[in-house]
Amino acid sequence: MTTPTQATGATPGATASLAIARQPILDAKRAVCGYELFDRSLGSNAYSAASDAALLFNLLSNVDTEILNSKHPMFINCTHQTLAGGHLELIEPDRVVLEIPPMPPDQCEAEDIDTFRQTLADVHKRGFRLAFDESVMTAPYASWLPLASFIKLDLTKVKQQQIMAINRELLGNARITLVAEKVETEQQFEQVKFAGVKLFQGYWFARPVLIKGQTIRPAQSAIIQLINLVRKQASTSDIEEIFKRDPTLSFNLLRFINSAGFGLSCEITSFKHAVMLLGLKKLFRWAALLMTTSGNSSGAPAVGHIAVIRGRLMELLAIELLAPEEYDNAFVVGIFSLLDTMLGLPLQEALASISLPQSVTDALLHGKGVLAPFLQLTLACENADDQLFADTAIALQLTGDQVNWAHLQALAWAETITSA
Repeated sequence: MTTPTQATGATPGATASLAIARQPILDAKRAVCGYELFDRSLGSNAYSAASDAALLFNLLSNVDTEILNSKHPMFINCTHQTLAGGHLELIEPDRVVLEIPPMPPDQCEAEDIDTFRQTLADVHKRGFRLAFDESVMTAPYASWLPLASFIKLDLTKVKQQQIMAINRELLGNARITLVAEKVETEQQFEQVKFAGVKLFQGYWFARPVLIKGQTIRPAQSAIIQLINLVRKQASTSDIEEIFKRDPTLSFNLLRFINSAGFGLSCEITSFKHAVMLLGLKKLFRWAALLMTTSGNSSGAPAVGHIAVIRGRLMELLAIELLAPEEYDNAFVVGIFSLLDTMLGLPLQEALASISLPQSVTDALLHGKGVLAPFLQLTLACENADDQLFADTAIALQLTGDQVNWAHLQALAWAETITSA
């Protein structure tokens, strides 16, 4: 199996570099049937349980739009620690194939292999398809074979005659598909195809494509508050309030719940809807995993504070004039208006990784739509631009007293929140 470079946590600061490599898996006609994804963010091969969780989280929360919209499965290397850690409860099984390595050398006794089979069986029962390497065809791993959907054959280790023998042994077992990896020449392709292999992966077809980006890290204090609320089984409204307090936290929530790994058929744009859809159990797991990937970042507190003020002010102004369904959208415009600063990316690029209502993107990217004048008025308050303040307030039919009162409320609310 392709060995990923394991992520070992976030670099201190508001953002961390992200580099996800993807390599297509093709059939004999060279049609794409899936992608293997792996992390190339860091050069270190060091492993820890936390780093493996971070790898899985980054892969499934940040895959690009082409894969997000594709129906093809994602093959992801998954260590034994990840399987036992419960992180897979956050993932939609239909979209993911888990590549399972053999047991570590110090744990490959028959008793250890049989014991771990129960973990594999539980994951398989949840609907995940499992891929093993050629070792699953050996006697010690015989108990794992009935759980296999794919067997990946490394052509640097397995010769054509062995592949033919494996194929003969699997005759009549239509559940298992053979995948040849590290196919580097046309001759290899023809040989393994003749030997009975159905799927292929390697440099001869395509080298891994690197997808670079940035991940934004919420403040750990915000994550801890969220975890505490979830553990106390707080109301949806109380939990939603945490997301309103921290724009980086809310950004991560909406990006995750609309990711390919979550597997939804519709876009979620409301914090409340996202919280209700996840439920307390999954929300706790998501927050715990986010904690492992956030490092000791402060999440750019000054920028976050300004974003919270903007969001609250826009929400208060929207309540005066707009329909209830736009209140939350107004808040989102305010807190996401500084994502470019938080991520160090152009705003259009920053917003490309998250699904938002049209009224939100119109205001943020084009300065138009029903929410655009509210953002203008908010910026006028922030910058003490008297002329823009007067012009925009008049256009919205708001008095100066109404706007100033809302601004004072927003400042007080943000101060209470950020000092909590």
